[in-house]
Amino acid sequence: MSTSRSARKSPGFGQPLRLIVRLILIGIGLGVLSGSLLRALAPQVRQQQLALPGWIKDQPWLSELIPEQTAPAQSEPERTTTASSNGIPLARFNPRDNITALSERWAGLAATQPDLKVSAFMHVLDTGSYADFNGNQPMAAASSIKTPILLSALELIDRQELQWNEPLTLTKELVGGGAGWMASRPLGSRFPTYEVATEMIRVSDNSATNLLIDRVGGQDAINLRFQELGLLSTEVNNWLPDLDGTNTTSARDLSRSIALVDSGETLGPRTRDLFREVMATSVTNTLLPTGLMRGLGGAQGAPDDSLARKGYRVLNKTGDIGIAYADAGLIELPDGTRAVAGFMVEGPFNDPRSTELIRSLAAAMAPYLKPQPAPPKPAAP
Repeated sequence: MSTSRSARKSPGFGQPLRLIVRLILIGIGLGVLSGSLLRALAPQVRQQQLALPGWIKDQPWLSELIPEQTAPAQSEPERTTTASSNGIPLARFNPRDNITALSERWAGLAATQPDLKVSAFMHVLDTGSYADFNGNQPMAAASSIKTPILLSALELIDRQELQWNEPLTLTKELVGGGAGWMASRPLGSRFPTYEVATEMIRVSDNSATNLLIDRVGGQDAINLRFQELGLLSTEVNNWLPDLDGTNTTSARDLSRSIALVDSGETLGPRTRDLFREVMATSVTNTLLPTGLMRGLGGAQGAPDDSLARKGYRVLNKTGDIGIAYADAGLIELPDGTRAVAGFMVEGPFNDPRSTELIRSLAAAMAPYLKPQPAPPKPAAP
């Protein structure tokens, strides 16, 4: 009798408490699993390869797991400008509107010299307009490859892996003949990085170029960085001067390397200033600047001064190994807009037609680089 009554006895608080504990443990387990799953999927969500339901996106705790979700990436066509610190828009490398008339004009000029290999590219950064004739064609770079090399070295400064005044030591392997004076200095001579970078552009010093390639990490390392920057035709295969033309680049790559800096996509404000200051020291202005001046109707003989009087400025770097010539630069227009352009020609050794063709290609570009008229001054009240 007592046994029957004890079997029917009330369970008390023990069973509900155990149930509550189980529910809590199940909730914690589901939370851990959900959080782990979201963390695992975070990269796909950030890259917009996986869309989350709206009720999840709205949860405040999601920003702790996937901070970038609150600022979705823009598609490439929309990223035409980036605001700078002073509110002036910085134009990006985003060619989208082909200036067909100029592209065809370049093709016609190239056709007049069928035995010369020609590549040309121009892009007005502020409007997206561009012209292209074999712009992606890899060609012998000569000294024009020194522009993306300068960019790669300045990236190290941005990452604090290189100091602007760090001394670089000249070794036998790095001595380059041809242009420049550093090759005449004794082995073991040390030069500050700022002098090496400047002389590489100013007088196209080949030993200075080799010093920077070596400091960046060597040929393989710098080629990998070129690929990461989208300079797909640019490759260092030999120390400078590379008279056989094994180092390659393209007119588009040269233009892109300059545009990436001017837009602020690769360098910070201070290193961007260093890039412009070094590029401005180049003493050779007989190709792109002279051709642009000719197309604008400027006086012959002093291209930089003549362009300046018209409100233009060209920061350029040339290349010349006899069998290949190149020139590429940033072009500042009188209305504040900017363009990049690159020209490359391969032909017989020291053939004057090669340099003249580059000037003709640049001159043909001039009508498409005219500034917009300044708006009329509002009348006084």
